Amino acid sequence: MTYYLIDAFTQQPFGGNPAAVVPLETWLPDVLMQQIAAENNQSETAFFVQRPGTNGGHYDLRWFTPAYEIDLCGHATLAAAQVLYQFLGYAADSVVFHSRSGPLPVRREPDGRLTLDFPSRPAQPLPAPPPGLVLAPGRAAPPCLAARDLVVVLDNEEEVLAFQPSQAAGLAAPATPYLGLIISAPGTGDVDFVSRFFDLGLGLLEDPVTGSAHCNLIPYWAARLGKTELLARQLSRRGGKLWCALRAGDRVDIGGYARAYATGTLLL
Repeated sequence: MTYYLIDAFTQQPFGGNPAAVVPLETWLPDVLMQQIAAENNQSETAFFVQRPGTNGGHYDLRWFTPAYEIDLCGHATLAAAQVLYQFLGYAADSVVFHSRSGPLPVRREPDGRLTLDFPSRPAQPLPAPPPGLVLAPGRAAPPCLAARDLVVVLDNEEEVLAFQPSQAAGLAAPATPYLGLIISAPGTGDVDFVSRFFDLGLGLLEDPVTGSAHCNLIPYWAARLGKTELLARQLSRRGGKLWCALRAGDRVDIGGYARAYATGTLLL
């Protein structure tokens, strides 16, 4: 089986978020896909199969971390679409991936950027920061919201950059109901908002660029800033830029570029 390593949400080598992508003719056993994901040791490995009864344009898609399968992943979906367009001869303007989170259309923009059509997941305000989140002494409690992930909104980009995973050690699994921790704040210049993401199930491992986190962030910042078109940046060491939009029908657009880094063969 051929596999691909794609850097998502970047145009630069060694930037964005790397994802492994394994196109399949038929599904492998779940245990084997989980083993492949663990061996790849990327934040996610995406597997896709052409949807039965279609002549192309529709694919079933699943995502595995090294430890478990997840319900939604932005950067690995972007990576899967890049593989179709760059390596597998796919030429239509859009493709639809079918997943545990429903249909996920991806369209190719004229300049090669890919735009994910994802569900909007507005996070609900919490009355206070959850126990286990340590803030600077004397600092007022920041707004905290919850959906699949916990969202903490800080005052500025500098505070986001200064945040240390040790401040959230009390939230790590199994003590938390949240999959991840999102730290966000207003951006500067042409960037509307910035963020960082930490996986609470994997020991607060920082994710380079997290597309699914923007399902929470886009509705929040669209309401706060009074605009539906937003530019976002994730402030990890690798970094990434996302073109975002709040759409009708409880959907969001999450756009970005992708760059192939490597191809290889799985000898199984």
